[in-house]
Amino acid sequence: MIFKRKSSDGDGAARDDSASSLLAAGAPATRPLTRPALPEGIKPTPAAAKGPAIPVTRPDLPRRVVDIPAMPRRIDRPPAPAAESKKLIVGREIRLNGHISACERLIVEGTVEAALTDCRTIEVADAGTFKGSAQVESAEISGRFDGTLTVRERLLIHSTGRVTGTVHYGRIEIEQGGEINGEVKSLGTAAASRLGAALPAAEPAQPAPVAEAGAGAGAE
Repeated sequence: MIFKRKSSDGDGAARDDSASSLLAAGAPATRPLTRPALPEGIKPTPAAAKGPAIPVTRPDLPRRVVDIPAMPRRIDRPPAPAAESKKLIVGREIRLNGHISACERLIVEGTVEAALTDCRTIEVADAGTFKGSAQVESAEISGRFDGTLTVRERLLIHSTGRVTGTVHYGRIEIEQGGEINGEVKSLGTAAASRLGAALPAAEPAQPAPVAEAGAGAGAE
């Protein structure tokens, strides 16, 4: 069914719209929505209480660490002691010939044929050999020494040491098994011998003259 609006009259009467026409036609009125009733014995469930709000946390993303190479630091090393700077080591299977001087410490592991002067210490290892002359403050012999050795302080001959030649020493220590052959003198004895040789020989004392008995009687 189609309803049309009535045209207004010339005297200004209002038009009837479609909604007023439907109400006038007896259309049923709408009812408000109601909640259906629950069966007997069932109680309505109360609404759940809202809990505290849960904070939302964002995961920490790993930060990218850039490795920057550090500048190398300069390490100031202390200067080596003077004794270490004047140390001479003759290694195994090395032969050295000549004259050695101004050496604080000489370590012989090979073979040395030389004259050693102005040196503080000489050490001859088990496999080492020294031939020649040496004038030192102290000496430790574990190998072979052949020649003239003058030690002003301490001479130590280990159990594997072999010394041959002329040896002058201030103090001497020989371990069991060590050997020393040749002319061996203490510096104290040698000094005393040199001092005795330097002094002039004393003249023998002459007996006092004895008067004759006969000559004394004639004078009276």
